[in-house]
Amino acid sequence: MKLAIHSFVWSDAQDQNSLELVMEKAVATGYSLIEFPGVDRNKINVDRIAKRAEQLGLGVLASAGLAPEYDLTSEDPEVVRRGEAFLHEAVSVARDLGSRQMSGPMFSAHQKFKTMPTRRGWDTSVGVLQKVSEKAKAANVALCMELVNRYETNLINTVQQGLAYIRDSGSDNIYLHLDTFHMNMEEEDPAQAIRLAGDRIGYFHIGESNRGNLGSGTIQYAPIFDALLDIGYSRNIGIEAFANAGCGDWLKAICAVWRENWSDGDNFARTSKTFVEMKINEAKGRRAAYRAA
Repeated sequence: MKLAIHSFVWSDAQDQNSLELVMEKAVATGYSLIEFPGVDRNKINVDRIAKRAEQLGLGVLASAGLAPEYDLTSEDPEVVRRGEAFLHEAVSVARDLGSRQMSGPMFSAHQKFKTMPTRRGWDTSVGVLQKVSEKAKAANVALCMELVNRYETNLINTVQQGLAYIRDSGSDNIYLHLDTFHMNMEEEDPAQAIRLAGDRIGYFHIGESNRGNLGSGTIQYAPIFDALLDIGYSRNIGIEAFANAGCGDWLKAICAVWRENWSDGDNFARTSKTFVEMKINEAKGRRAAYRAA
């Protein structure tokens, strides 16, 4: 399980210099992977970023979310068409960055909805993502749908819903991207949800219930890491948090980043890495003790 750090720990990283700076910070704080959301090749030299990452010995993980004008659950065919085109381009960016996965809430607009989801919206979304997943598979990029909370989508909030979506798609290249922050709100038992998801988990995010320092909120980490060991999870784990001072208004509005839970991104990155490694080792210790008993 390799650890990744999200670029939002330092800034919303929407320009070339910011991306290169956060890559250097990720390496300096001990990470071998960094997650970049929504890289736009019209604003960013993707080849240059990929080469810089290679120079630093840093792997890149790509993620993407859908703005309202790209909503795959829309009743407007033109909105859906734009959404599909956006995802195809996002997959090509992920490929060119050297990422073997693309995560994020890619099945509907990333926003607070005011209406119930519809069966038509579900079917439209499933159909589009099935097509995108086939092209992504050809590019050696796995699609990892992030299951976010009810205030950020109305379509899929739980593992059970996510598995149903994958079944409906018939795709073997769509996986679940789970996040402790969202699971803490939506799952009756996050550890059991992990076991239910099993090998369909393609990516896993660690985030505290208050979006602050790990261990400062209500997340129960021991059952989480026990469950990850139980299913033999060996893919990447990302640490996600938002620096209020470095986030643009667009990001604050989507994720409700209204207060500063920490101010030093470098310190947050270092302490979070230590925290997660400690929790993984504790889980391994419990497993060893149980087997020896």
